[in-house]
Amino acid sequence: MKKSLSLSIHISIFLLIFFSNCQSSVKKEKNAQIDSSLVSQKITIQDVEQGIRANIDAQIKAGDGYFTFWNDSIELSLKLVRVHTEYLSVLGSNEFFACVDLATENGDVYDVDFFLEGTLGNMKVTQTDVHKLNGKPYYAWEQGDDKIWHTIPVENADSKLLGVIESADRFTFTYKVQLPELNESAEIWLPLAQSDSFQRVEILSIDAPVEHKLLTEGENKNSILYLKLMPEHAHDKIMIQYQVQRIEKSAYIEETLNPKKYLKATSLNPVGDRFELISSTVIESKQADTPLMKARALYDYIIDNMRYAKEGIYGTGDANYACDSKSGNCTEFHSFFISLARSAGIPSRFAVGASIPSERNEGGIDGYHCWAEFYAEGKWWPIDISEANKYTPLATYYFGHHPANRIEFSRGRDLRPDPLPQSGPINFLAYPIFEVGGKSDHVATTFSFKRATPKI
Repeated sequence: MKKSLSLSIHISIFLLIFFSNCQSSVKKEKNAQIDSSLVSQKITIQDVEQGIRANIDAQIKAGDGYFTFWNDSIELSLKLVRVHTEYLSVLGSNEFFACVDLATENGDVYDVDFFLEGTLGNMKVTQTDVHKLNGKPYYAWEQGDDKIWHTIPVENADSKLLGVIESADRFTFTYKVQLPELNESAEIWLPLAQSDSFQRVEILSIDAPVEHKLLTEGENKNSILYLKLMPEHAHDKIMIQYQVQRIEKSAYIEETLNPKKYLKATSLNPVGDRFELISSTVIESKQADTPLMKARALYDYIIDNMRYAKEGIYGTGDANYACDSKSGNCTEFHSFFISLARSAGIPSRFAVGASIPSERNEGGIDGYHCWAEFYAEGKWWPIDISEANKYTPLATYYFGHHPANRIEFSRGRDLRPDPLPQSGPINFLAYPIFEVGGKSDHVATTFSFKRATPKI
C-alpha cells in the first residue's frame, strides 16, 4: 500500500519529530480507520494501545523520564499526556495506527501520529508525524473513494477536513458513563440534550441501573438527568443514545428572552474592573462603534493574544485565569470573551456539547466542546473562538456560524437544579456531576457517534 503525504511545516523544531523525510511525496498508504475486513483475529485495539505505550515507555525510560527528540543543535523533551484511544486502529495483519499527545514542560502539546508494525507483544514504530501543535493541525486526513486515507496540508484542505460540515448533519450519539467502585450512596447529574431551532433530538434509549428523575434547571431551562445510586450499582453503566438532526447555526432572532440578563457576572465570569479596561482599550484601538464591530474586535483580540494549551487550571472556564495566563482550552477562550463582552455592554452566553468529527463517519469523540453567542443588531450571533484560533482560515466563518456537526448539551453557568449538588451550583454541565457520600468524585465518561448518512 502507498500513503500520499505532503506536509508544509515551517518551524524547524517540528522537523526533529520526523523519523522519516516529511517532504517525501510517496510513502506507505495507511488507512487511519479500522477496516473490519483487515482486522487480525489475534490483534485487538487494546493490544495496539499496549503496543504504543510500550514503545513510548521504552523511550521515556531511555530518556530519563522524557520522550526525547534531538538533532545536532536542539533537544525536545516531552511527557506523555494521553493516547487517543478513539483513534487506535488495526490497519492490517501487522500494521497499526495510534495518535498520542505529548507535552513540553511549558505546556505545549504535540499531537503525534504513529504507525507501527509487528505482532502481538512485539510492535515497533515505523513512522512518526507531527499532526498538531496546541490543537493547530499541519495536515488533515481525507479518505478517498478507495477507502485509503491520505494526508493533505491544511492550506489545501477542504473545510470539512477542518471540522466544518455546513448545511445539515444527521447522526446517532452515545453518552456513556462507567460507574466506579461504590462503598456508599452516590448521586449523579447528567445533561440531557434537547431539541431547539437548530437541533432535533430524539432520545432512543436511556439505560441506567436505577430509575432516573428528570430535572428542569430554571434559569437556562436545561434538562438534567438525576439518579441516586447505591453500592450495589458499582461498575454498572449509564448510557444515553440519541438520534440527532442538526442544521448549521448562523445569526438568529430569539423573541422570548430578555438579552439584558446576559450582562450579569457569574462566579468565574466577572464583569467590570480589568475586563472593562481591556475591552474598552481594545474597542477604542479598533475604532469599533457598534455592538457588532465591538464584538469582532474582542473576538480578534482573543485570537491574537491567547494560546490554546491544556495546562494549569484549564477547563474550568475561569476568566481571570484566562486573562492572566492567556492560555486554556475552549472554556477559557469563551469565558474570557464573555467577561470582556459583558463588560462592554454586549449580552453574551455560554453553551457546551460535543463537536462531531467531520472527516469520518463513526467512532469515538475527543471530549466535550463549548462555544458562545453574543447579542447585536437584534440577533444572537454564534462564535467559536478556540476553533478560529486553531484554524485561522476559518476565523471569519466562526464569527457568526456554528457548523452542523455538533450536539448541544446545556447552556449557561452556575446552574442550580433541584436537588443541588453538595458542591454547590454547577459550573457548567458537560461531563456528569458525581458525588459519593456528598463529596465530588470522578466518573469515566465517553462519547461516540455514527453518522446516519454520508456527510454533506
